Amino acid sequence: MGSQEPIMMTRVLLVGGGLTNAVTGSLLRRELPHVELILWDKARGAGGRMATSRNPQDGKTSVDLGAQYISATPEYSKLHSAYYEELIGAGILAPLTSHIEGMRETGEHTNHYVTPQGVSSIVKHFMKSANMDVRYGHHVNRIDLSGNKWNVETKEGAADTFDAVVLTMPVPQLFGLAGTVKDTLENDEKLRSSLLSVDYSSRYALGLFYDEGADIKLKNEVSAEYITNDSVIRFVAIDNKKRGLDNGAPSVVVHTSVPFGKAYVEETTDDVKPLIMKKVQELFPEWPEPTYVKCQKWRFSQVTSAYPGLPGCVSLADGLVIGGDGFTHSNMDGCIESAKSIVDVVVQYLKKGS
Repeated sequence: MGSQEPIMMTRVLLVGGGLTNAVTGSLLRRELPHVELILWDKARGAGGRMATSRNPQDGKTSVDLGAQYISATPEYSKLHSAYYEELIGAGILAPLTSHIEGMRETGEHTNHYVTPQGVSSIVKHFMKSANMDVRYGHHVNRIDLSGNKWNVETKEGAADTFDAVVLTMPVPQLFGLAGTVKDTLENDEKLRSSLLSVDYSSRYALGLFYDEGADIKLKNEVSAEYITNDSVIRFVAIDNKKRGLDNGAPSVVVHTSVPFGKAYVEETTDDVKPLIMKKVQELFPEWPEPTYVKCQKWRFSQVTSAYPGLPGCVSLADGLVIGGDGFTHSNMDGCIESAKSIVDVVVQYLKKGS
């Protein structure tokens, strides 16, 4: 008997470890169960802007540095009911029961949720259901079309070939990619202009970790508050209390105002951290010194101007798709909508070529 040619499995690369690609992977796994799914992200862990950071000194205490809670309007509660039911059933989401002072009213029947295990648990949940090969420390910097395959390279020297590639990094980072992406953006003025119109706010976040038993309180015993009369700090939360966890060591998250973030976006976290800590000590002089402080720069925080028409995703070429909240809006439902759009495009392309 003659030797048989090996069957080549269809390979899809997802670039970006945030919620959009986690949901994209989960949906692709259901639509195309035999496709090999690979995810590369330049960070050291899952979450993207749904980031949960742990105290390196004890490993048990955590703080959400990005998204703080999930708000689902009646329309999205109905449209995405399967996603919410799945997350609630898995214990990933729980109703927000504590009070957040100054929370913007989004409608009488809007449901607010917290994540007892940290907001990154949402991303990890969908990644797990996607059953994909996840690689961190992979900073993609070049994508080239070779025949009908995509060659992808990273700054670290990794390289591989895929049948389709999905990019969900913040839109401005697309302009740093070499190869086909660069060529396409230089040759398509309308596309380039539309992408350049996508804009994000910038801000810093501090995660403050304290010893167990530390007396950390906000006025009126609230779990979090929006601060409207300060130029530096916009939001502060006793993170464990906000998430319904009253036991263990307390942790606090502080978000700066957007103007402060914009003014200091080119500075280093080492330079900015003392400025924010000084303001924390002014506003909350009764708090003890934290045992550990994590400073996070969100150069691309929330989308302030999305891609025209909110398409969910855009195909740069056959098998090369860009998406994320820059093509919808900055919340969990926006990421789900983008993921659904991406999956429609990728599935149609792969089935056409099979």
